[in-house]
Amino acid sequence: MPRRSGSILLLCAVLAIGAVGVALVLQHFFGMEPCAWCTFQRLVFLLVAALAFAGWLLAGRSCMALLASSVLAGVAALGGVWAALHQQFVAAQSLSCAFTFADRALMKLRLDESLPWLFEATASCSEANVPLLGLPFALWSAALFLLLGALAARAAHAALPARALPAQRAA
Repeated sequence: MPRRSGSILLLCAVLAIGAVGVALVLQHFFGMEPCAWCTFQRLVFLLVAALAFAGWLLAGRSCMALLASSVLAGVAALGGVWAALHQQFVAAQSLSCAFTFADRALMKLRLDESLPWLFEATASCSEANVPLLGLPFALWSAALFLLLGALAARAAHAALPARALPAQRAA
């Protein structure tokens, strides 16, 4: 079922890139400034998208590569769940999220300097976690990461080689 896994992974990539697109529209057109954890989650969404897209490209070529990219996309999505929940329950409770793991990772990778329109944090975590349709933005992000993780797990399951049924083994 490599085609099915590939389709699921393509959906993962589209959803993850769409999440970053929505975040950029909200930032640049509606003034919703991101914090370090917001921009770190953008990085994780892009990582999930890259891994899922790689799996989609490999869907017809190698079952093991498809399986590996599905599993890695799922693990990255779980990392995104952690980042979103950390933002919601830890970082948003402090006045500053400067020099946290997210801030240090983005500075170390120099993403805030090389792509400031995408990765520059311009708000504190307590300011950035505003509600969207009554739910804090970080919880929307966590929900999407959970969905991406579930889709990646489904793609990995579909990529597993079919097992012979007991009746087929006896024959």
